[in-house]
Amino acid sequence: HEIPDRDLNGAKEGDIAMAELQPVRGSKRKKARIIEVVGHEGDPQAISRISLHEEGLREKFTRPVLEETKDMKVPGPKGREDLRGLPLVTIDGADAKDFDDAVFAEKVEHPEGGDQYHIIVAIADVAYYVRPKSKLDVEAWTRGNSTYFPDKVVPMLPEALSNDLCSLRPNEDRACMVAHMWIDTKGRLQKHKFVRGLMKSKARLTYHQAQDAYDGKPDQYTKPLMNDVIKPLYEVFHILKDARDKRGALDIEMPERQILIDDKGQMTGVQRRERLQAHMLIEELMILANVAAAQALEKKDAPCVYRVHEKPDMDKINSASEFISSFGLSMKKGKITTPSQLNGILRHVQDHPWQDLVNEVILRAQSAAYYSPDNLGHFGLNLDRYAHFTSPIRRYSDLIVHRSLVKAYGLGPGGLDDEEISRLEESCVHISGTERASMIAERNATDRFAASYLVRQKASQTFRGRIKSVNGFGLFVQLQDTGVDGLVPVRTLGGDYFVHDEKLHALIGERTGVVFRLGGEVDVRVVEADAITGSAIFEILNPEKGADLEGFELNVRPRRRQNRRRRSGQPKGGKQKHKRPKRRKGKNKPRQ
Repeated sequence: HEIPDRDLNGAKEGDIAMAELQPVRGSKRKKARIIEVVGHEGDPQAISRISLHEEGLREKFTRPVLEETKDMKVPGPKGREDLRGLPLVTIDGADAKDFDDAVFAEKVEHPEGGDQYHIIVAIADVAYYVRPKSKLDVEAWTRGNSTYFPDKVVPMLPEALSNDLCSLRPNEDRACMVAHMWIDTKGRLQKHKFVRGLMKSKARLTYHQAQDAYDGKPDQYTKPLMNDVIKPLYEVFHILKDARDKRGALDIEMPERQILIDDKGQMTGVQRRERLQAHMLIEELMILANVAAAQALEKKDAPCVYRVHEKPDMDKINSASEFISSFGLSMKKGKITTPSQLNGILRHVQDHPWQDLVNEVILRAQSAAYYSPDNLGHFGLNLDRYAHFTSPIRRYSDLIVHRSLVKAYGLGPGGLDDEEISRLEESCVHISGTERASMIAERNATDRFAASYLVRQKASQTFRGRIKSVNGFGLFVQLQDTGVDGLVPVRTLGGDYFVHDEKLHALIGERTGVVFRLGGEVDVRVVEADAITGSAIFEILNPEKGADLEGFELNVRPRRRQNRRRRSGQPKGGKQKHKRPKRRKGKNKPRQ
């Protein structure tokens, strides 16, 4: 569309802009009008903005919303449990800017004899500040959750709340919702109590600080906390971890990669995210609090937003079973009823060359988690009931749970009102949708940063990669050093006709028998990369060698097709034209 100068809205050549199409009076044509300049071509700051705009996410807060945060203050102790004397601490990543959960644990005597542990999980009291029907509330509901890009965060709540009043910063009074929980030495939740409190965090610790202290290398901040804080927390963690293992929660191990961004917003590389015991400690305490919240609301027959993860689809499990059986592993078809049955397979392939591949195949067979007012259980965690309680700063689902607890237990203002209850199902559908939109935006931004990184690489450079996805039109290959994905079109694999076998996750040459299989390793070079679309085209070096898996026994012959005109993706009538592929909507690790 040609855009008249009067409709450019300040946009110049090379700018990336949002436009709207308007009908032209007396014509069927439409004209474009620039409504916002997102950034300039080549500007790394524009990458995240493109991704958030294409998913309809809001970056800025309106003035009326921001006005509501003015003059807000931390409440006093009246009507709240005063926890300011307890050594509650936050444990987060080194780059975290908001701290919405603080923890404490102590060993106490069981009333009937023996030991038990008293655990406190204190969560920012967002419900006190964000009241139903307020402009803040409408905006938070609309956003549904915060969105995390490699270079920035688009928060659900304005910074006055997310980075200040609702951030449990050290040595500052903060309002909180408190879960008191007691477990026995087997990790069983004995009882719980929810109250509103006033706390003062003793310290802001990073995961590495906490882990180093537990491993015998405390620093000046953690040394005074060793006996009363860190050691009891780790004791509780080991108890809960043992209980989780016995319960049989699904234990898929997939490496997570972190994109490294410099001060100019440019991607400089990728590193594998560390998985410390300190990460798992906080995760187990949050899961415990989420279970306690669901139990507490059920006890009062109060509305609840459950985090539901249904059993995997049996067709997908059966397909995964056929593939896994080719490694000599056994998985009974149609009889996967608990995650522990899948864990047996996962344990069997630990330290094998196919470990990541088998984990990936089982991951792809899982259902997507979602929010629901009906309790359908959580398959992955192997829990009968589960709700999100621990992050109301960044998830609206948790705010609803807080409000329901406030109303059910008479904890003061900000409780769930009748209108919210009547549209609970609508809210669950909505926030499940906003979560999906954020995941897509996050993934697309990652793809764009990765593509911009490839643009800056030497064109002649060779990369080692692994096949991450197999389709009829080609292969998606992930580079091993950076985790960057790119498409290898099927037409570039040679003159053979390649059959796509979905059950065997492979492209198989009908004449030569050359196999390109999920998980196979290849050497590639970058043919094309586009930072705007986030797409990349790779070419496999020496495609005649294929990329099969050692130890994989092909027990199914690919079916021959009737139409044999097409060779390596070429349509009847001539050579296939090269088209830039749409970005692949890949699979992320399911969110709990």
